[in-house]
Amino acid sequence: MPSDRPLVLVLHGARGDLSRRMVIPALATLDARGLLPERWSLVGTGRKDLDVEEFRDVVRESLDEFGDDESRHALDDVLEHVAWCRDVSQEEDDPGTLPDALADLREHLTGDRDGDVLVIHYLAVPPESFVPLTRALGRHGLAEGVRIVYEKPYGTSPGSFRELDAVVHEVFDEEQVFRIDHFLGKEATQNLHVSRFANELIGGAWDRHHVAQVQIDVPETLDVDQRAEFYDATGAALDMLVTHLFQVAAQVAMDPPAGLHADDLARAREDVIASFRPLDPHEDVVLGQFEGYRDIEGVADGSTVDTYVAARLWVDTDRWRGVPFLLRTGKQMAGSAQQVTLVLRAPDHLFGEEVGPNRLEVSLKGGGEVRLVTTVKKPGPHLELTTGTVRLSLDDVPGTSLPPYAGLLQDVLVGDRTLFTTPAGLDAAWRAFEPLLGDDRPDPVPYARGSWGPDAARRLAEPHGWVLGE
Repeated sequence: MPSDRPLVLVLHGARGDLSRRMVIPALATLDARGLLPERWSLVGTGRKDLDVEEFRDVVRESLDEFGDDESRHALDDVLEHVAWCRDVSQEEDDPGTLPDALADLREHLTGDRDGDVLVIHYLAVPPESFVPLTRALGRHGLAEGVRIVYEKPYGTSPGSFRELDAVVHEVFDEEQVFRIDHFLGKEATQNLHVSRFANELIGGAWDRHHVAQVQIDVPETLDVDQRAEFYDATGAALDMLVTHLFQVAAQVAMDPPAGLHADDLARAREDVIASFRPLDPHEDVVLGQFEGYRDIEGVADGSTVDTYVAARLWVDTDRWRGVPFLLRTGKQMAGSAQQVTLVLRAPDHLFGEEVGPNRLEVSLKGGGEVRLVTTVKKPGPHLELTTGTVRLSLDDVPGTSLPPYAGLLQDVLVGDRTLFTTPAGLDAAWRAFEPLLGDDRPDPVPYARGSWGPDAARRLAEPHGWVLGE
């Protein structure tokens, strides 16, 4: 149920791609579902002076291009709740117009310029703006009692992560801070630990004695044309491996938490990420770059940026020691998926016939699906083995899920930090990833567009092979 407390969502970088693609449609979805308080306002900020009608045009275009039928249905109501002002000034002696705009909105929503309003700062700005904008919010008295949302990447190296986190904690208490990783907001990702901890049939097999290999696979058919400059400064490993794929690996690998409180789940994730062995750049990592990448406008001549990464991660806990976690993602690949696969141990032969494969597959795409791939008797008069698949589509489960961004934004509104990353977990993730940032980083090898990536990555998945594409 929505709170009765009025809300002001300050969307920094409101005209940017992220705001238009994700945040504004998510807010409209919450409005359509009746999950916003009766009194609320969206304040867009940016470097330019816009009048409110120009910002309304931004909202209209956002929902028209990136919204669904449900969020578009809320357009007229959302347009009644928007305002615009220039972003908070980063000059020490110039507070800008945001403090006055917030005071005006408090009075509008409560009748009192000091009225009780939940203020959320959502930083949908480039990562290099996080530190100066955070300092400016603190300098101009805009940090007390608010909540603040940081988009990924929360740092682009171990050093920049630690600098950013130090500045954030100079200005905010940890309980005020929400660091988004939208893979954690997916209903299917959350079902990883629910299905495991609530079902002994699954949970009892969730360890090295029963699992031979874990694969976390996010291939993409997409190109990088629309954001070539960003991508050429980042690459697949920084964009996906140290963020989404490490977090999903932690969801799979964590030990049962003491409880389902946010602190319990965060501690379980932190503990297992701290057990991630630092990557061996040459033994356990293959980088790739699709053919023709350097010809894209915005990509530097001779770029060595990776558009593909496959990594073999080792989790040094009693539960998982010796079990490889295979993480893979890339652009311009043969298929698109978001899948976690537990390759189950099985006897090599039964009744003289080869057994397998036996797998538990969890699709994180869309509504999500759980599949059990298992050996069964082939129908007929003879004892022959074959493979059957049991499917549970989460779309068939009663209830209506929220899209990941809408779900995470709803969690920010109610103050639930369960699905947000923590400094300890991120620090441990950077330690595991750091060898890939050094001089030993392997050179990307070329792969054909529309393929499953470089052939060199096949050795990482031996002896079972990649489930997707092989």
